[in-house]
Amino acid sequence: MKAFFEARRLTYQYPRGPLAVRGASLEIAPASMTAIIGANGSGKSTLIRMLAGLLRPASGEILLDAIPLEKWQPRRRAREIAYMPQVTVTAFPFPVVDVVLSGRSPHVPRFQLESAGDRERAMEALESTGARHLAHRSFTALSAGERQMVILSRALAQEPRLLLLDEPSNALDLKHRAALMRTLARLREQRALSVIMITHDLQLTGSLFDRILALRSGEVAAQGAPPEVLRSQILSEIYGEPNVRAERIGGQTLVWIEA
Repeated sequence: MKAFFEARRLTYQYPRGPLAVRGASLEIAPASMTAIIGANGSGKSTLIRMLAGLLRPASGEILLDAIPLEKWQPRRRAREIAYMPQVTVTAFPFPVVDVVLSGRSPHVPRFQLESAGDRERAMEALESTGARHLAHRSFTALSAGERQMVILSRALAQEPRLLLLDEPSNALDLKHRAALMRTLARLREQRALSVIMITHDLQLTGSLFDRILALRSGEVAAQGAPPEVLRSQILSEIYGEPNVRAERIGGQTLVWIEA
């Protein structure tokens, strides 16, 4: 299926620092799931923030429907792409439903308030992540895992075509991690939602994602279907750990480190 979102030879350099990303390219098809993996400091968050339009590449281009991302008006772009950061800080004790409702802002006409329909979409987003019971609680009173599910709900309330996630399962226990992936898989089928997700959970990437992009020192070290990337030699090079082992068993890839 033809890609609707492309990144071509992206490079980014922070002020007075080395290149954080060098020549990264990827293509995203509708209803696809792509994992970004790599060691800490390999450029994963920098890359996904460029894809979200939060950082401007030093070189290269990002295309949405064959139109450069910077030419999209911010509100229009926010209807197409939603971004969930690794950490969200909210100092004010807003009700959860209001936090999620803020995700509807790209759909609300200027100088108007959210409608009953927007509130319904917000509640549906909470329902989809299993967080509806939190709707009237204070966001600041939630656990780290509960906050992650609420912020995911806010991103889903935007009703995007492309969802960018920076380590969303980092603060989630096993139950909520499974719920997250079931939600993404369901929305992929129901809405043709595409997902790009940074993760350190290699078992997860092998079973649920179509493609994996592996970064090493800001460069794409490998890219392809999970069986092509989740190989002992490739993972050892990416993570700088010679004892990483990967083996394909019964259609699943198991990854471990030998003692």
